[in-house]
Order: sequence, then structure tokens, then C-alpha cells
Amino acid sequence: MTHRPSLHLTRQAAFCLVLLFLCFACARQQPAQPSGAKGFSLQPHEAGQRIDVLVDGKLFTSYRYPSDLYKPVLNPVIAANGRPVTRGWPYEPRAGERTDHPHQVGMWLNYGDVNGLDFWNNSNARKPEEKHRYGTIRHHQVTGMRQSGKQAELEVSMNWLRPDSVVLLREDTRFVFSGSGNTRIIDRITTLTAQQQDVFLNDNKEGFFAIRVARELEHPLAKPAKYTDSGGKEIDLQQGDPAITGRYYSSRGIEGEDVWGTRAEWVALKGAIGGEPVSLTIMDHPQNVGFPTYWMARGYGLFSANPLGQKVLSDGKEELNYKLLAGNAVTFTYRLLIVSGEEQNTGQTTAAFKAFSDTYRK
Repeated sequence: MTHRPSLHLTRQAAFCLVLLFLCFACARQQPAQPSGAKGFSLQPHEAGQRIDVLVDGKLFTSYRYPSDLYKPVLNPVIAANGRPVTRGWPYEPRAGERTDHPHQVGMWLNYGDVNGLDFWNNSNARKPEEKHRYGTIRHHQVTGMRQSGKQAELEVSMNWLRPDSVVLLREDTRFVFSGSGNTRIIDRITTLTAQQQDVFLNDNKEGFFAIRVARELEHPLAKPAKYTDSGGKEIDLQQGDPAITGRYYSSRGIEGEDVWGTRAEWVALKGAIGGEPVSLTIMDHPQNVGFPTYWMARGYGLFSANPLGQKVLSDGKEELNYKLLAGNAVTFTYRLLIVSGEEQNTGQTTAAFKAFSDTYRK
């Protein structure tokens, strides 16, 4: 006679399968640790459309995806000494800040010409009749969260949308947050996959991996100028303002604003905030398209690596026009290294670049 399993055992087996699935899911996406946890931890705030990254319970940065911003960003970014290295405006304006370029918020990745659409310059400042020329990047979902104390990892997916909401690119990004002592590190590994049509990343100077820095890290002015602060007041900028301390240094030995339109493996922006030295170094990975990247680094506070906009940045000597066939993908890997409280010399930065290159080498 054939023995048939009892209903009780069948239900028990089903329960075990569900339990195993939940265990696997928890291993993939761990719940956030309490804000007082030691080391690196992640704290989701779904209602606030952000995920906080904490170090010993203190804010390091937040992954933000508000509906009034046309791309997800990391904002603010805070050095180990507790001082923000990103501009506060428009979400948390600070006295004396510039209010130009409303699309330059925190740290982000996007581009100025994707199938003829401008994803870089989109903001609430654009008039409704202009919107057909701009693309939008929307957060889709969190696909993974891991934290070990020594570092935290956040995996997210986003959609690069046409104005009619057709998805041109699916973005899958892994952020790795780490560092110790006076060092903080953000690694961004971003894979872009073309969806139902070929995608053309046409040669354009507006891109690609960028950060808008705090007022103190802007370059000293070569001549007087004016700007409008967050209170709507027109400010006279004079030469020799002691609060403005930034200076660029590239791996190729180029300094100051002359790094704009040059290639380099890395560029460091050094200055002081609150009287303490601080340096921000963006590193390009050897396996990225266009390595070593061109730099669109500006004295007013835009610090950007752009491997795709070669025509303008090379003054017409080179041109890329990168094409991604439907269904194909490309990955870009970058690191932001923040050191506060002490000077970071070239030898230390070169060693850090080698470590970064080796970590993500395939």
C-alpha cells in the first residue's frame, strides 16, 4: 500500500521552505542596525526617500531619491571630522554659498547627451516647455544591503527615463562605504544596461561622475566676481578671500584649474574647512571606458570625471561617441577618498590609487 504524507507534514515542509527563503533574503538584505551601532551601518527612511550611512552612529552620507530631484544622489557627504565637504544648497543651505547650477547636488553620476536627451542639467529650474529635452533618473528599488561594521554596502537599481517614461537604461549600482580614523571612502560600481533600443552616449562635456564641493574648497578667484547666495543676496567675491582654499592636483603633475580638459588617473582637491586640512580625491579605474579619464573640474566647485566627453575636453583632438547596443551593458567604477585633519601627499594618494585599482580588477 502506498504511503501518502499527512497534511501536517506537507504544511511543515512548506513552512520550512518559506523559512529557508526568508533566511536567504535576510542574508542578502540585512536590517539596519540601530543608530548607536559601532562602525558602518545603514538606516533606511522610506518616508524620507533616503538611506542614511552611519559611522559609529554619526551621519557619513545619505543616498537620497526625492521626487523633486531628477536623479538619486549622495548628499551630504561628511568628512571624518564631522565637516560637510559638499555644498549644502538647495536642501540644507549654508551662509555664503553660491546658488548656481541647481542640478549639482551632492555626489552623482549622469550624462549630458543620452540619445539626444540631457540628463545632466535637469532640475526644477527647467520650464515645462523645455522638459521634452531632458531625461530623468528614478530610483527603482534597493536590491541589497550589507554591513559588517568595517564597511557597509548598498545596492540599488535605477531607471534612466525619456520624457515619455520609456526606459533607456537600467542602472545597477553598488556603493561600498569604508574607511577608518580620519579617512572615509565611497566606491561606486555602476552598470548601465541598454533596454529595448540602442543607446548613444554622444560626446558631451556635461558628465559623468561628479561632486559639488563646499564653499571652502572652491578655487581662489583670479579676478573679482559676483554671485547670489541662498538668501537671494548678491555677494561680491574678492581676490584673496581667506575662506576659499581649494586647489586641484592631478596624477600627471598638473595643478589648479589647468586640470580641466586633461587626462589623469586621479585628481585630488585639497584645501581647509574650519582651519583643518581636507582632501578629496576622485580615482578612475583602469578598466573603465576612456581610462585615464578627462576631468571637467571647475574652480566654482564642480569636481567631475568625464571619460565620455572627449571632443570638447581635448579641444577637438579626440572624439568617442560611445554606443551601447540593446541588451548590452557597461560598468564604471570610481572611488572618492576623503582625508581630513592632515595633509595627504602624492605618494600616499598613488598608493591608495593602486589599492583601489587592485580591489576591483577583474
